[in-house]
Amino acid sequence: MKPVKVGICGLGTVGSGTFNVLQRNAGEISRRAGRGIKVAQIATRTSKPQFQTTGIVMTNDVFALAANDEIDIVIELVGGYTVARDLVLLAIENGKHVVTANKALIAVHGNEIFAKACEHGVIVAFEAAVAGGIPVIQAIREGLSANRINWVAGIINGTGNFILTEMREKGRTFEDVLAEAQTLGYAEADPTFDVEGIDAAHKLTILASIAFGIPLQFDKVYTEGITKLTTADVSYAEALGYRIKHLGVARSTASGIELRVHPTLIPADRLIANVNGVMNAVMVNGDAAGSTLFYGAGAGMEPTASSVIADLVDVVRAMTSDPENRVPHLAFQPDSLSAHPILPIEACESAYYLRIQAKDHPGVLAQVARILSERGINIESIMQKEVEAQDGLVPMILLTHRVLEQHINNAITALEALHGVVGSVVRIRVEYLN
Repeated sequence: MKPVKVGICGLGTVGSGTFNVLQRNAGEISRRAGRGIKVAQIATRTSKPQFQTTGIVMTNDVFALAANDEIDIVIELVGGYTVARDLVLLAIENGKHVVTANKALIAVHGNEIFAKACEHGVIVAFEAAVAGGIPVIQAIREGLSANRINWVAGIINGTGNFILTEMREKGRTFEDVLAEAQTLGYAEADPTFDVEGIDAAHKLTILASIAFGIPLQFDKVYTEGITKLTTADVSYAEALGYRIKHLGVARSTASGIELRVHPTLIPADRLIANVNGVMNAVMVNGDAAGSTLFYGAGAGMEPTASSVIADLVDVVRAMTSDPENRVPHLAFQPDSLSAHPILPIEACESAYYLRIQAKDHPGVLAQVARILSERGINIESIMQKEVEAQDGLVPMILLTHRVLEQHINNAITALEALHGVVGSVVRIRVEYLN
């Protein structure tokens, strides 16, 4: 049987890793795929590749590659929204299957891309778009297909996890660790996508879609970054038996679906709370399987290449199958996607960590408790620290039971209006994941 001819668009970190692994493990990959896989063309704007490309057509025009009649599968690794979208749509229109690691592309333009792929009878595979080398997309889409998924929660950005790990373990400030992350290459010069949760929101959009059978809806994800976290809150959380993680949470409820990315207290004895450094982890809770945890490298040259090539093997296996009988892109048949609404953050329910800077006056705690009680908010525990010498204020830390976000918002407004409370109330959501 003739080998499948592949074109790689983009020869950066992941593109180079994909090429290297394909060459190094060619025999094993072909045995798994049932056919040979040959890199026939590479499109790159970089200078001469650092590896042997004899017999491979080189070009700097990704669109020429997408239109090349000799290419069966296009691997899109250029990144971004615009060029990548145009490239993928052109490849589909030319009858080519596509493999991509581009989470932003899938989260924002995936609905359009998958509709076009169905129209032309081709596959768009995107395992590497979420959590790098962890095969979580296939696990949810196929391995857990018997389950009604209740919730998905993940540490899905390695940069943010590295920063929070260093803050907890070494007492360093956010700004100090971010600078090191940039030096080490974990964070970009502009780290906004990582530290403000946008990257995680892209990935959560995809996870929620395949978990709950809903269209991709990136614009409805509540996103909150880690830039305002202090070492004090990290330490207080530790003292209470929790770890702070930048968590993506997707939960199906009777009234709608929660889609949110934000700093989160997790009990320190949970496995996911002990995922440190740049590693990623995703928990999935299904009605039949219960909770499962997927852990591994969330980025990197060869871990991500592993997922890209896994998709490539799956596409090769399915190329000769009837398009109507392939695994659906978003796990559910396109005409069976749910219109269950995405909830605004005010309608989401969580427990809360509150830190209040109070004057050292009698009766302030009683006033705080009254305000919470009047709004139906039960206190689980209270920790009151020593008076801080520099300003004479008393840090008061409370953990609440689960309550609607709207109620906690109302309570915080009332608390900040108290004469005995100084400054803003710090609020961090708490998830038990049990």
